[in-house]
Amino acid sequence: MISLTEVDGVRTLVTPHAGPMRAGLVFRVGFADEPLPRRGITHLVEHLALHRHGEIDHQANAATAVTTTHFFTSGTPAEVVGYLTAVCESLTNLPMERLPVEKSVLRTEEAGRGVPSLPIWRYGAVGYGTVGFPEWGLDALGPDDLRHWVGTRFTRENAVLWIAGEVPPGLRLALPSGPVNPMPPLTSALPTTPAFYAEATTTLAFSGIVGRGPRAALFADLLDRVLFQALRREDGNSYSPHAAYLPRDAQFAQIMAVADALPEKQAAVLGGFVDVLAAMRVGRIDETDLAAVRTKTLSRLDRPDAVADSLPSAAVDLLIGHRGPSVAQLRDAYAAVTVDDLRAVAMEMISTGLLQVPKGLGAEWAGFTPAPVWSSKVVHGNAHASLEHEGQQLVLGGEGVSLVTNSGAMTVTFRDCVAMRCWPDGARQLVGADGVSVAVEPTLFDMPPTVIGWLDAQVHPRLRITRPARAHVPRPSAKVPPAPVGVPVPPPPPKRAASRKAGLIFLSVLTGFFTLLAVVGTLAFVNDGNHVRLLPGMIFEWVLAAAWGLSLVLVLRKGRRAKAVS
Repeated sequence: MISLTEVDGVRTLVTPHAGPMRAGLVFRVGFADEPLPRRGITHLVEHLALHRHGEIDHQANAATAVTTTHFFTSGTPAEVVGYLTAVCESLTNLPMERLPVEKSVLRTEEAGRGVPSLPIWRYGAVGYGTVGFPEWGLDALGPDDLRHWVGTRFTRENAVLWIAGEVPPGLRLALPSGPVNPMPPLTSALPTTPAFYAEATTTLAFSGIVGRGPRAALFADLLDRVLFQALRREDGNSYSPHAAYLPRDAQFAQIMAVADALPEKQAAVLGGFVDVLAAMRVGRIDETDLAAVRTKTLSRLDRPDAVADSLPSAAVDLLIGHRGPSVAQLRDAYAAVTVDDLRAVAMEMISTGLLQVPKGLGAEWAGFTPAPVWSSKVVHGNAHASLEHEGQQLVLGGEGVSLVTNSGAMTVTFRDCVAMRCWPDGARQLVGADGVSVAVEPTLFDMPPTVIGWLDAQVHPRLRITRPARAHVPRPSAKVPPAPVGVPVPPPPPKRAASRKAGLIFLSVLTGFFTLLAVVGTLAFVNDGNHVRLLPGMIFEWVLAAAWGLSLVLVLRKGRRAKAVS
């Protein structure tokens, strides 16, 4: 039995527990609440809040998730009181001198963890989609940013405390008062589902959105079992295929499935994965598999610590406004799930599905539509040609920025821009709310240096992410081919034009001279009675006059054609 009480203005869930005391403090703030220019601020607050504890002899830790930040511990009542009290004191007085060190720790952690791309393709670059971006905001975060974030998110009204045991004496939660943080906005970057996209990875990943509840959770367990049997035990093409049920908000959850594969086995894993989904969609579910996962789930609910184990999720449900069932109600609900229920979940999951496939593969044959890669519009403005790729242009206009290629265009409008990364060498990267990004590299496009200053003036300062100098500034790796025939050509040099004029005068004089000579010869031929004697000379004179005249005409026509081209 879980009871609801209050400690220092913080809602508190308590259940009796025979073993060591367990407790946790959950805040309704996580990665999905961070705008991109502040991405990483919640995680940084969590790390700083734990620093003053030093080495903790009892079990204690913290975790930042998509929509929550959780500080948890177990031990004696005194140890639990000491940890939770110190966490709250640290939150209101963070050790700002640790900022550089903790930022470095977070960068190292992220480098080893990586970031998923599925959230960006589904939600864009806001709300739940920001989970798919690195912690870009770390460099610029300062003490004032952290204090404001704590004062508005890590508050009494925005937290729930859970305790397995009794409320220990002396527990104090010195937190500021503040509003309840609403859930992140729900956005979509997908015009239709099911959809797929290709990524340079060896991992196949899938997510589907379903209604929350026991049948969806049981279906995820069943999918996990069937994928392992099909892709690992039977085919041997994947080492660790698995699936999980992840509550998203008060109404919906995400079912995630992942399967790794060697490059030569990727197509086979994709085929096997699609076969599993297709079978479950039409209700081909083995009763033996259903019984096995149901038994495993019910055994967890029958353990003595089942109610205590449910406290963290119950605290999250209270924060987000979800009325979750009790352990007893869960047990009855799991026992009542049928094959038809699981088939309905499969159909819902697939209809909202988003599939990530390794690059070079497609999924149209399985009924998935390609997720949009290109933007539907191009802004009007000045086009700057690429110095590296023929036909590529960067268009900058009053509405936004478009990168136009031979395959399509990517556009970020200033109205929908959610972040702009800025480097000292002038490079810029604009990110739109739909997740599309456009890189502006001054060294790779034919543009005047004033363009970057103009671009900076179009984007609000709070959206800028200042980056350190780059070790390598890109340069064009290939020359763009010469301009096609028909472009303006320069006029001939003056010296060449002068020699052409002298030649025309010479030809004109010769043509006139031989024409006059031919006319005189013709008159002599007519007036002389001995026509036969004068005839050969007259013909020769007219031939010379015609030859020089034809040369003059050809030169004049060539000159007119040259003028027409220039």
